[in-house]
Amino acid sequence: MQLLDGKAISSQIKSEIKAEVEQWMAAGGKKPHLAAILVGQDGASETYVASKIRSCEEIGFTSTLLRFDANTTEATLLEAVESLNNDPDVDGFIVQLPLPAHISENKVMEAVNPAKDVDGFHPVNVGRMCKGLPAYISATPFGILEMLIRAGIETSGKHCVVIGRSQIVGLPMSILMQRNAYPGNCTVTITHSKTQNLKEICQSADILIVALGRPEFVTAEYVKEGAVVVDVGITRVADATKKSGFSIRGDVNFNDVAPKSSYITPVPGGVGLMTICGLLTNTLKAAKREIYS
Repeated sequence: MQLLDGKAISSQIKSEIKAEVEQWMAAGGKKPHLAAILVGQDGASETYVASKIRSCEEIGFTSTLLRFDANTTEATLLEAVESLNNDPDVDGFIVQLPLPAHISENKVMEAVNPAKDVDGFHPVNVGRMCKGLPAYISATPFGILEMLIRAGIETSGKHCVVIGRSQIVGLPMSILMQRNAYPGNCTVTITHSKTQNLKEICQSADILIVALGRPEFVTAEYVKEGAVVVDVGITRVADATKKSGFSIRGDVNFNDVAPKSSYITPVPGGVGLMTICGLLTNTLKAAKREIYS
C-alpha cells in the first residue's frame, strides 16, 4: 500500500505556482487576485476559507474575503456577486457553499461570470469541460487528477467506480475519468443512494472514488485487492478524546481498507488539500487569461 499524500503533493504544487507567479510578475504581469464570499458562520466553511487565504499569502496572490450575515438576502448576495464580476482587479472568486436555505445556490452560481468562476461550478464551465474545451475544472476533481498524475497511476482501460453523483464531485469526476486523455480512458460506473448491488459493483473497481458524505461507509469488503482508493469524504464526528470535541473522518474506513489497496488517500491530509490547489491553479489561469482570453 502506498499513500497518496495530499500534504506532500499540495506543497509541491504550491511551490510551482509560487515560482510561476514570480516569473509572471517579473515579466510585467498583474498579481493574481482571488476573492471569496462567505455567508453565515458554518464551521467547516470558516476553516476552508481561512486555509484558502493562507495559501494565497504563501504563493503571492492577493486575497479578499467578503463576509455576510446568515440572514443576508438573496438580492444583497447577488449584488455582491455582480460587484466582483465588474471589478477589474479581481481575477477569480468563489461563493463558499453551502448557503443558507433561503438563498438559491443555483441562482447565485449562475450569476457568477464564467471567466471568474474559478470553482468551476458555472454551467458554461461544466459544459465546456464535458465537450473537452478549455474550462475551469471543479477544484476537487482537479485535485484528484493531479494526485493520479503525480503518482503515475495508470488509468487507461481500468474500471473506475464513483460513489456519489453530486454536481461538484461525482458527476464531473465520472466525465473526466472516461475522457480520451490521461488521466482518463476508464470504463466508468457512477453509483448513488439508489444503486442496487453497490458492494458488488465496487468490488470490480480498479479505481474507487468515494464522495457520498457518510463517514467510514466503505469497508474492506467493498474493495478489490490492489485497487486505488480515493476518499473525498470529510465529516466532523464527535470525539471526546479530542480537545476540539470532534475528529475528521472520511467516507472510507482507512484502517480496514488500506491493507487491500495499492494506493489510498488519508483523511485528513488527502483530497481536501488538493482541492485548494485546484482553486489556486484556476485563479492563476484566470489572471493570465488562459481559458477566456
